[in-house]
Amino acid sequence: MCAAPFGGPGGLVMPLLGHARWAKNPKYCAGCFRMLRQNHGGAEIDCSLLFADVRGSTPLAEQMPPREFTRLMGRFYDTASDVLVNHDAFVDKFVGDEIIGIFVPAMAGEVHASRAIDAAQALLRRTGHEEADGPWVPIGVGVNTGTAYVGSIGEGPDTEMTAMGDVVNTTARLSSVAAVGEVLVTAAAAASAGLSADTLERRSLPLKGKSEPTDVLVLKVSAGVR
Repeated sequence: MCAAPFGGPGGLVMPLLGHARWAKNPKYCAGCFRMLRQNHGGAEIDCSLLFADVRGSTPLAEQMPPREFTRLMGRFYDTASDVLVNHDAFVDKFVGDEIIGIFVPAMAGEVHASRAIDAAQALLRRTGHEEADGPWVPIGVGVNTGTAYVGSIGEGPDTEMTAMGDVVNTTARLSSVAAVGEVLVTAAAAASAGLSADTLERRSLPLKGKSEPTDVLVLKVSAGVR
């Protein structure tokens, strides 16, 4: 029922049964996720994370009127949300100038790492990083795969479906150090996606708070994914 159609007759029947579209991915109904929020449920699962961060947002905001900057960020959020939803992720949250997408097997299948990498490159294209005159908003992206706790976090009425764990923190650090137009993919995500490293740049990054360097592959919008 989570993936039941909302168009046609289904669009009339599903709301009557209490199954509205889920805000974090409108292709799915909100029933199961509402239950998780109410009962604070979740589990440790293998999943993939995508963090996309607007590079230089502070200088951008300084150079633009507040309304114009707000319009730019709104366009980024709408574009990124559309990309994530169309690649079978759910939109975890917007954090300042960053968007977070979570790819779980129940939605993206066992190829969730590939879906995350494809989404990252699609996001670079949609924001104009392959255009000769440059992107309309400069972003850097981090992609990681591993075990995270995915579920309802918090005990109060404002609980949210999200992911927690080292895999999440590492992805956040990657997006913060990715240069404009770069996707930094961890070795774990690359291996899970069957990403060929033969023609890709490799880096070993000392990330803030991590005890050991993190090995990554560097993708650009023009690079072949596999």
